[in-house]
Amino acid sequence: MAEETWNRVDGRVRAGSIVQAGSVGELHVHQAAVRDAAVPCQLPPALAHFEDRTEERARVLAALAAGPGDGGGPLVVALSGMGGIGKTALGFELARALLAHCPDGALHVDLDDLRRDGAVETADALGDLLRALDPDARPEPELRGRARQYWTATQARRLVVVVDNARSGAELRPLVPASAASVVIVASHGPLYDLDGVRLVELPLGPLGPEDAVNLLRRIVTDDRSAADRLAADPEAAAELARRCAGLPAALYVAGRWVRRHRRRELRRLVEELTGELDREGVPVVEAVWDAAYASLGPGAARLYRLLPHHPAPVVGDHAAAALLDTDPDRAADALDELDTAGLLERRPDGLGLHALLRGHALRRAERAEGLPGTAEEAAPARRRLVRWYRRQAGRADLVAAGPRLTVSAPAAGAPAPEAVPDLEFPDARTALRWLEDERLALYGCVRIAAEDGLDEEAVALCEALWTHFLDHRHYADVIEAFGRGVAAAVRAERLAATVRMRCQLARPLWEQRRYPEAAEELRLAVNGARLLGDSPEARKLRASAVEFRGKLASVRGDWAAAVPDFEAAREEHLAIGNTYGAMLQTYLLGRAAVALGELPRAVELLNEAHTTASALGRERMTARTGFELGGALRAAGRAAEAVHLYEAALTAARERRSAGDELRVLEALVVLSEETGDTAGAVGYRAAVEALRGPDGDGGAPIA
Repeated sequence: MAEETWNRVDGRVRAGSIVQAGSVGELHVHQAAVRDAAVPCQLPPALAHFEDRTEERARVLAALAAGPGDGGGPLVVALSGMGGIGKTALGFELARALLAHCPDGALHVDLDDLRRDGAVETADALGDLLRALDPDARPEPELRGRARQYWTATQARRLVVVVDNARSGAELRPLVPASAASVVIVASHGPLYDLDGVRLVELPLGPLGPEDAVNLLRRIVTDDRSAADRLAADPEAAAELARRCAGLPAALYVAGRWVRRHRRRELRRLVEELTGELDREGVPVVEAVWDAAYASLGPGAARLYRLLPHHPAPVVGDHAAAALLDTDPDRAADALDELDTAGLLERRPDGLGLHALLRGHALRRAERAEGLPGTAEEAAPARRRLVRWYRRQAGRADLVAAGPRLTVSAPAAGAPAPEAVPDLEFPDARTALRWLEDERLALYGCVRIAAEDGLDEEAVALCEALWTHFLDHRHYADVIEAFGRGVAAAVRAERLAATVRMRCQLARPLWEQRRYPEAAEELRLAVNGARLLGDSPEARKLRASAVEFRGKLASVRGDWAAAVPDFEAAREEHLAIGNTYGAMLQTYLLGRAAVALGELPRAVELLNEAHTTASALGRERMTARTGFELGGALRAAGRAAEAVHLYEAALTAARERRSAGDELRVLEALVVLSEETGDTAGAVGYRAAVEALRGPDGDGGAPIA
């Protein structure tokens, strides 16, 4: 799998904008640039029901019309207020209003999705934003590199970036685009006191006033004649219902749906029932509104609502819901639709999920349902089904994406999963890899659930299935946590082979984060454990893999002399069991080591052997990579003319795979080669291609070997 990183600009010319404020409430934008079909827009569909906030909107438009002044940076709009007050909804409304001023795209990131033990994984947030700007992006492994890539990608764009659930200005700063023509809209529970030095518009949000709250209720029921008539016929009851919702849009939305659902009851009776619930149970106002909506659900939707907090990602699809319910996706979709109709789900840019406030309510409803007929111990089986369904799909996706490779878990095709939930279709590697990335929060969350619930086999299998995904998408916090849990699960299960495999997989993200001593300790234990595995072909292959990992760690630390014995030992193991591909890979690594150690004749011999074998095996990526390394060895040995066709073939292969990291590396080598061979025109052309890929800051980064 590709392991490259690069910076990239797309070469489009973006003309400037002229902003006029004819009045505080209007914004006229004269846009010269033409928006193309690839412009990202991560905003959900506009709400059909939105009320008030006109003053806040006017302040944003006025600040935008005033221009940057001496500040120079993007405009930052800071929305603050309690949960359910409507910060996110207003943020999306503002973003839509600003699309004309920001024609290069609208991005969204929810920092709570990336929060681990209270801290945001900022590198993951930047990676998500980079891939939103370019689906083929390969973010650099470290935060600093990703920040540079983000600045490069945004400095010539006019973007609107919506950031949810920030807790400090420090969390927001790395996500601010480089272009002063961009706008950032950030939502937080309280003011971001450390957000100084930017063009800032602070908008603390309070509850809707009585009139606006009633108007929102009317908007919610406007397409239901019966509900609308009842609200109009009894304005006092409507006002009391709005008051009971405390001016919170999240509660008003549920209340409006509740009124629509009970078509035959008078509005006053509904409000009296709600008031009686409050007086009888002593529950908070909003809790009573949600309880009333929950009580109106059918059995399937109510059960799904109680189980949804156990889904570890912010968005849930039909198949995952079906796994929770142990039913088919069509029935699960019906249950999701019922929850959506009741107002108990929120619409996010990527689908439906539980609002944080409603997640807590659903858990409380589950606690109250315990012991009732048909509800006892429903969470544990649902969690097990969910983990097993995701484990099976992840294994199948990985097999399509990477092909057969060394694994210690049972094949995905035979993995247990809910019988009622069908497998997904993965027609090609690109589809499989996209699914793994789209579902990564659920997949890494399922590793955590499996470890917590004693599903050790599933924890190990999920980690193995996520390996190929990790090589393309380095979400280090998730990966290190998940593989650490995989090690613990394998140890608990007393599965030596799995323990060796998990320690090796954990070592790589550790060393890529320069945590070398920790990586070395994992590999010491892995190699020692591998010696006890026996002499079966599978055991010898795993032993060779562990030794290879140790050699790679030495090479990453620059100690190629120490790496050579490990690569040689691994090659001997592969040759002994007839694993031609494994032996080829070690030959390639030995060739690279020989180049680093200045042993050029041996390097040419080894890399030529590896290149020939990779080609014979039909391994396109390794054919290109070994050919490129062979070309470098030939050039270093004074045989530059022989390297030309190898470099050109590697460039063609990189472009066919859309691997910009490999493309950049080959282009840079072709610049040097052209200069050495006197091809001035070629050098100029290759250098221009390099600059287009690297971007204006000139820091493209080299791919990881």
